[in-house]
Amino acid sequence: MPRLPAAIISCAVCWYHRFNLSLRDIEELLLERGVSVTYKSVHNWCDRFGAQFARRAKAARDRPGSTWHMDELFVNLRGEPYVLWRAVDEHGTELDVLMHKRRDKAAAKRFWRLLRSNPVPRRIVTDRLRGYPAAKVEIPELAGVKHVFVKAAARVNNRAKNSHQPTRRRERQMLGFRDPRRT
Repeated sequence: MPRLPAAIISCAVCWYHRFNLSLRDIEELLLERGVSVTYKSVHNWCDRFGAQFARRAKAARDRPGSTWHMDELFVNLRGEPYVLWRAVDEHGTELDVLMHKRRDKAAAKRFWRLLRSNPVPRRIVTDRLRGYPAAKVEIPELAGVKHVFVKAAARVNNRAKNSHQPTRRRERQMLGFRDPRRT
């Protein structure tokens, strides 16, 4: 098979990571455009170039908003429960995610540290998980940040809850996750 131009590979990887498409959907879209590839090729491209695409997309986006919504979600990975920590800004832009085995202060602290690459927010909205304030106290940059706690039913943290929907949809489609990188 002849080697394909970088623009086609980049487009396929972009579609896979940006939209909720399966590998076979991307194979069909490329075929409609006259490019014959297998879904396995698309899978290999996503594994090989996916991290580069994510870095470029993160660098190209606007500065995050001043209000962060943080939430966690339980997912099954190879039949074991894991916690997927997620932070989104007030516009719904995902700031970062962390997959961890536990839902405690140490995991929250690790997640706060992961978010250091973003500018410090003015306000943080979380649920009533006790790990958030305990970990926030130990990080000096977050000392002056207003921390708002919401009840699960209050719908103030809907930005974070809505960002879980594509993950849940993908989990149903794949009948559970098998690879932490794809989760």
